[in-house]
Amino acid sequence: MSSRRVSRHARIRMMAAVATVGALSAAPLAPQAVAADTPPYSETYRPQFHFTPEKNWMNDPNGLVYYEGEYHLFYQYNPNGNSWGDMSWGHAVSKDLVHWTQLPLALSYDDNEMVFSGSAVVDWDNTTGFGTKENPPMVAIYTSYNKDTGVQAQSIAYSTDRGRTWTRYQGNPVIDIGSKDFRDPKVQWYAPTKSWLMTVSMSAEHKVRFYSSKNLKDWNLQSEFGPSGATGGVWECPDLFPLAVDGNKKKIKWVLVVNINPGGIAGGSAAQYFVGDFDGKKFTADDKGTYTPPTGTVVQDFEGTDFGSWTTTGTAFGTAPAAGAVDGQGAVDGFDGKGLANSFHSGDAGTGTLTSPSFTVDSKYLNFKVGGGRHPHVDGTVMEQGPPPAGTVLADFEGGTYGDWTTTGDAFGTAPAAGTLPNQQEVSGFLGSGLVNSYLNGDTTTGTLTSPEFTLDKDYVNFLVGGGNHPAGSDNPTAVELLVDGQVVRSTTGQDGEALNWASWDVKDLAGKKAQIKIVDDNSGGWGHLNVDHIMLSDTQAQPVSQETSVNLIVDGKVVRSATGSNSETLDWASFDMRPYAGKQAQIQIVDMNTAGWGHLLADRFTAADTAAKSVVQRADWADYGKDYYAAVSWENAPGDKRYMIGWMNNWDYGGAIPTSPWRGAQSIPREMALRTVDGRIRLISQPVNSVTSLRQPHAVSASGVTVTSASKTLIGPAAKGKALDIQATFSLEDADRFGLKVRTGANGEETVIGYDTTTQELYVDRTHSGAVDFNSTFPGVQTAPLKAENGKVKLRILVDWSSVEVFGGSGEAAITDQIFPDPASQGVQVFAENGTVKLDKAVVWHLGSAHE
Repeated sequence: MSSRRVSRHARIRMMAAVATVGALSAAPLAPQAVAADTPPYSETYRPQFHFTPEKNWMNDPNGLVYYEGEYHLFYQYNPNGNSWGDMSWGHAVSKDLVHWTQLPLALSYDDNEMVFSGSAVVDWDNTTGFGTKENPPMVAIYTSYNKDTGVQAQSIAYSTDRGRTWTRYQGNPVIDIGSKDFRDPKVQWYAPTKSWLMTVSMSAEHKVRFYSSKNLKDWNLQSEFGPSGATGGVWECPDLFPLAVDGNKKKIKWVLVVNINPGGIAGGSAAQYFVGDFDGKKFTADDKGTYTPPTGTVVQDFEGTDFGSWTTTGTAFGTAPAAGAVDGQGAVDGFDGKGLANSFHSGDAGTGTLTSPSFTVDSKYLNFKVGGGRHPHVDGTVMEQGPPPAGTVLADFEGGTYGDWTTTGDAFGTAPAAGTLPNQQEVSGFLGSGLVNSYLNGDTTTGTLTSPEFTLDKDYVNFLVGGGNHPAGSDNPTAVELLVDGQVVRSTTGQDGEALNWASWDVKDLAGKKAQIKIVDDNSGGWGHLNVDHIMLSDTQAQPVSQETSVNLIVDGKVVRSATGSNSETLDWASFDMRPYAGKQAQIQIVDMNTAGWGHLLADRFTAADTAAKSVVQRADWADYGKDYYAAVSWENAPGDKRYMIGWMNNWDYGGAIPTSPWRGAQSIPREMALRTVDGRIRLISQPVNSVTSLRQPHAVSASGVTVTSASKTLIGPAAKGKALDIQATFSLEDADRFGLKVRTGANGEETVIGYDTTTQELYVDRTHSGAVDFNSTFPGVQTAPLKAENGKVKLRILVDWSSVEVFGGSGEAAITDQIFPDPASQGVQVFAENGTVKLDKAVVWHLGSAHE
């Protein structure tokens, strides 16, 4: 879809959601420079067998239809730059879903509308009258976004030359309900009623609507589905299709895919699905029953008249448990009994902590309920804003003028701001009475503010920064830059929040050099501004202040486990794995250090148990458990009644910040979908499209019958090294806790770990050391997917490309898709086992050729 970029910014602006400044790069965040003579599709991170446009921004796949020997892939595209904007439909075609030819722009934005996500059909019977029965028209059904009103409506366009040129229907829009959150129509022919069926999202309401039409122009509402399953973000890009269960064509179930952002299983964007029945009008999801959490020993249930032995700081939690919502708060639900911890006392502005006494860890898990704001704990933050470190202040913006700093454009005005500007949510965290604030006359203004030259004579440059997250190197940055000899050597951006927080550059390697600070606002879209204050040189690194709303487990004075809310007043189960800390002293601390929108936390029923409780999100069904599989939809009319699905291989958490150029955005490998009974439940499974094997090079590398023991990292062999690989491996379980493969290994510990955890029965991908990970605090991490061994064996299929891994476990019931940005020299493949032994029955590694050749 893609109103997400418009509606989500509007929503963020209303809620004043604030993210803590994350990890700061010690080097420029700009994408690696590409020499002018670099051939297309050979840039540092360019995928070799995943579709990417030659240049510019791409997100959702759209208009997936097969016609006259061609698979059509339309996609959300910005023809004018490498960041989201000017949404239009790009176009590519393929004969095998692997080798793609990019075609000219299909549907362009214009002065009135942007072209958001949708679908395409072949109107075989010419029900629209746009073509003839001999030359049936291809019809695109898309969401038209009205630039003036923000209204999203459904419109159509048609082509009579195999999708090469398009004409908008003069009667557009064909469905307009006056909503700003009504989008992403998926249309198909429904044979039993000889009519067209549209599945479309009421995104903010977490609903899907079904409409019917005889001619694609006149539509009648049939029913609604939802809310259900995971609802922690907007629902987008729905899809509905039938599949045979376990290959039995007499047993057909329907799959409703609902993409969600944020609130996905791995954080941010993800593809959720429901299995059920469809009768032509209504979808009914299969009943999964009610959830009963594991039993255990209740540590704190907040049922008393006070907090007992738990201690508070600040004002946020009040003096006793709350009985539900407090003054000024919306309805609170999901807690157990009569009381809970609620930090909304004094509204979102209040801060404080609630801390348990010290206890000895003697259970495997700590289960609890949590709700409220989504502001995760960030390592390296401090609880209280102390005075700035000692040093030399280069600019504090207190004098009523910019002094000898120079401006261009109109974003910064002629003098510092005194705080919040008109129509801006509250700005906080700056020092004194002045700051740089480029929200002058809104996000549309642009410009620069540049310091005079100074000498780098201390170890750090510290400064306060807030505002938009548009890194240097993107087409339209909002960034603070350090220039040496006119070149950007350090840069930092905001985190899409108005609260300023400390950022720091280590400049020891630049000692004695002349430098300038340049504040750049080149962005006129959502969060297209920066807030900056108190730029200084110091031998001490400034520590960012916590802006978290989280439940933390503290061991040896350090936060070792953390959970946050999901911007909801409904509490849900969460769980900490306590096994690594058995016998140690620990404390539970509930923290609210956030004063902006959703700046509060709810917590209840801390329970020591032998089994982890599962949240609604964990209990939902997911087409992929990775961070980078979103807006997943399927092709209509594929030969042999196959159901192929593709997703945008990115995540809105950091999609605009990934370090690629001159393109940004890739599509996943297309996958063949099926329904299979796994552990008594019908699950959607996926495998890479068969034609990817056409890229396999001769002379595969294989290993078999290898026993791998703790701490050994047996190389499959130098011949297995590569940046584009297809790997199949089967392991037999012995006594290792964890085992698997490491790919893209290299110097300085660079690796992407693809493993299986026998203690949790989970497949996982760990990309914390996969290369460039510091462009966004939510990028590094470990993604997990439930996967049970079959007959004591674990099977893996792994596709490695220049900037991604896609892992399929078992028969495809567990899939994890993650982007990675390793050094091109990191090409190693290793086998590993931890805390025991595993047997590698067989591994085969094929090098894959480029689909661009």
